[in-house]
Amino acid sequence: MADELVSGLLKESDLRVVLVTAGDLSRRARELHRSSSASAALMAQALTAGALLAALQKNDSRINLQLECDGPLRGLFVDGDGSGVLRGYVKNPLVSHAGLDGEYHWRPVLGNHGFLSVLRDLGDGEHYRSAVELESFELAKDMERYFAISDQLPSRVYLTVQPEGEERLGLVAGLLVQPLPNGDLQTFKDLGERLTRDFEPTVRALAGQGASALLKALVPHSDLEVMSRYPVSFTCSCSKERVKRALLSLGREELEDILVKEGKAEADCHFCTTHYVISGEEIRELVAAMDPAAS
Repeated sequence: MADELVSGLLKESDLRVVLVTAGDLSRRARELHRSSSASAALMAQALTAGALLAALQKNDSRINLQLECDGPLRGLFVDGDGSGVLRGYVKNPLVSHAGLDGEYHWRPVLGNHGFLSVLRDLGDGEHYRSAVELESFELAKDMERYFAISDQLPSRVYLTVQPEGEERLGLVAGLLVQPLPNGDLQTFKDLGERLTRDFEPTVRALAGQGASALLKALVPHSDLEVMSRYPVSFTCSCSKERVKRALLSLGREELEDILVKEGKAEADCHFCTTHYVISGEEIRELVAAMDPAAS
């Protein structure tokens, strides 16, 4: 099943529902970062949560989801937009140990203290950042708390990473349910309680049928109208030209110092792990192209 995001509206109760399937992009992230099991699973959850957040943007502006913690994972970062383009990394990709299933499953990974923060691009160069302290140490529950505190909006967030055959990152999916300003809170509550029970088994049983069919199975309401759907993928925007532009920002004196001491410049992308080498000749071309008056 190709990764996809589907958003819909329950017209009678005025509830917004957003579903994303993210198995392929999660496996791509694990492959790029050579992540161990616990790091890979939490990165999969975070990428899924980032796609849900980005779907709430009014345009294709970007969001950043960041988690910081005092556990061995140390933190993670996700960057995404409303067109389904996502990328991310964990600070320590080598964490493999997690606790037993249940309330404290991720505590050995996340530790005892941390924060979840979201940076939203509001357009016209304006940004809004808000953060909450980790309390549940379960990303879905702490995302619900984030929406309640930051947006004063009751929300239900469901995230699952399920094995499939020998593939530990087999089925990866997330669902967000929120009432709109005139939403029916009783329907919201009833739907949330049912999804708490049925979300994971329904994903396990029906994920192969596609995101739209899965959403309709999870939210079997006759008034559900699919509003949008689009593919999601792990795609990085880094390039050698962007590295060169970053070098230009250092100024002539710094570039000449790099030429003398190193003879070249090197950079690694945090998101996709691509290693860039800017040769001495390329640096000299950058220096030659600079306006002497600007140095």
